[in-house]
Amino acid sequence: MRRIEVGGAQPYEVEVGAGLLSSLKVPQRHIALIHPVDLPAQFVAAVQASLSPTVTIEVPTRDDCKTLEVLSGVLSKLAAANIPRDGAVVGLGGGAATDLAGFAAASYLRGVAFYTLPTTLLGMVDAAVGGKTGVNLPEGKNLVGAFWPPKAVWCDTDTLATLPDAIFREGAAEAYKHGLISDPSLLERVLSPEFKPGSANLEDTLADAIAVKAGVVTRDLTEQGERAYLNFGHTLAHALEALTDHAVTHGDAVGYGMHYAALLSRSMGGADLTPHTLAFLEWQRPAPLPPLTFEDVMPYMARDKKADAQGVRFVLLCDLAQPYLTRVPENVLQEAFAEWQVQMSGLPAAH
Repeated sequence: MRRIEVGGAQPYEVEVGAGLLSSLKVPQRHIALIHPVDLPAQFVAAVQASLSPTVTIEVPTRDDCKTLEVLSGVLSKLAAANIPRDGAVVGLGGGAATDLAGFAAASYLRGVAFYTLPTTLLGMVDAAVGGKTGVNLPEGKNLVGAFWPPKAVWCDTDTLATLPDAIFREGAAEAYKHGLISDPSLLERVLSPEFKPGSANLEDTLADAIAVKAGVVTRDLTEQGERAYLNFGHTLAHALEALTDHAVTHGDAVGYGMHYAALLSRSMGGADLTPHTLAFLEWQRPAPLPPLTFEDVMPYMARDKKADAQGVRFVLLCDLAQPYLTRVPENVLQEAFAEWQVQMSGLPAAH
C-alpha cells in the first residue's frame, strides 16, 4: 500500500492499495453513504459492513448525478436521516458521484465531514484529491461548487478490475496529463502494456500520478495560481462535454483537449509535444466526436472557470513539465482548431 500526504490548512492522507473497502474506519457515528445506482453491489456491501452507515443514498450514474436537482434530493435525504453536524458523508464511486457527495457535505449544515472512496481510475487520480466539489449547469461544467477537502481518501485498486477496458482507458487521461505538466516518467508508464488492473506496477503508477496533484493542491488549494495548471487540456474538454450534454465523457474529452492544448502550445512558441498527445489518443481510442465548428465550442470555452474579466485563458506548455497560463489570440485558436479537427478525424476506430 502507498500513502500520499496532502498538506495545507486541512491536511489529509490518500491511501492506494488493494482491499481497502473492507477495512475502513472513521470516528463519526452518523454516516451517509452516497453512491451511483449502477455501482457493483459488492463494493456497496463492503463499505456498509465497514462503516454501518445511517443512510445509503443512490444517485444517477456519471454526470447525470451532477445537477442541482439531484443535489437537492440528496440534501433532503440527509436531513430526513437526521445526520448531525458531527456526522459524515462518504462518497463511493466515480468522479461525478464523489464530486456530488463532496458538495452535499460542504453544503449540508454548512459543512460536515467528507470521505472519498473512488472506484474508477479517473476518480482516483483526479476527482478524489484536492477538495473541489460541485455540480454542472446547462451553461457549463462545474460552475457551482465549493472547495471542501476530504478527511481521507481510500483508493481500493481492486475496484478497477470491474471496469470495462474503455472506461479504464478513458480515466487514464488525467494520469497522462500529470505526466505532461509535472512528471514525464508517467507518459511511458501510462502507455505501457503493464498499465492495467491487477498489474504489479499499477499501484505505484497511480500513487505517483496522485502525488502530482497532491503536491499542487497542497501549495494552492483554491486555484489562485499553480492549481490552474491541472486544467491542461480542460478548456476545450469541458466545452466538448457541455456542448454534447456529456455524450463525450470527461476522460475522452480531456484526451481530445490535451491535443488541442499541445497544438496551441506549439503555435505560441513552445516545444512540439503533439507526438505525445497523439500517442495517447491512439492508445486511448476515444469515442468519435459529433460534427463541431469553432463557433460551436468558443462560447463554452469563454465560460471556462480560468476566464477572468479580460477573457479566456489557456494552460499551455513551454516543454514537458513547464506549464504556464496565458491568453491566446483568436486567430491562433481558430487555426489550431482547424488542424485539430483534421487530425482527430484520422484517429483509429473508437473502443
